[in-house]
Amino acid sequence: MPRTTMRVPDPGWTDPDCPVARTLDLVGDRWSLLVIRDAMDGARSFTEFRRRTGIAGNILTDRLRKLTAHGVFAQRTAPSGRRQEYVLTDAGRDLFPVIVTLRQWGERHAFAPGEIHSTLVDRHGAPVPEIAPTSADGTLLDADTAHVRKVR
Repeated sequence: MPRTTMRVPDPGWTDPDCPVARTLDLVGDRWSLLVIRDAMDGARSFTEFRRRTGIAGNILTDRLRKLTAHGVFAQRTAPSGRRQEYVLTDAGRDLFPVIVTLRQWGERHAFAPGEIHSTLVDRHGAPVPEIAPTSADGTLLDADTAHVRKVR
């Protein structure tokens, strides 16, 4: 299946040559990531997103429009036929490892020892293993062992 490409060009990129900056321009605000998180957890309707996040309606409308315009969500008619729902596209589902990595970082660094928090588990109830980047030969990578190279 071909990769989803961005549908709406944006002349106002923070740093047009950097994939991290472009990604943050598209999904890097708190509300967008929480809406994406909730979609991965089964939310589909405006009402569900609003209830789960506590986001103001005007902000949610803005985020859903932006995420849909940029191919993270697609709109479809709900099974009831009465309203629209938002479903993650392939590009949206590709953000799963990003959400997992943010979650795992938060579990390590955003809670005091012993503080109660949620954790992500697989369908058998086992905690999801730590996500860690590796080189082609399987060696763990970190900020000291990887670098950026420009490509054309």
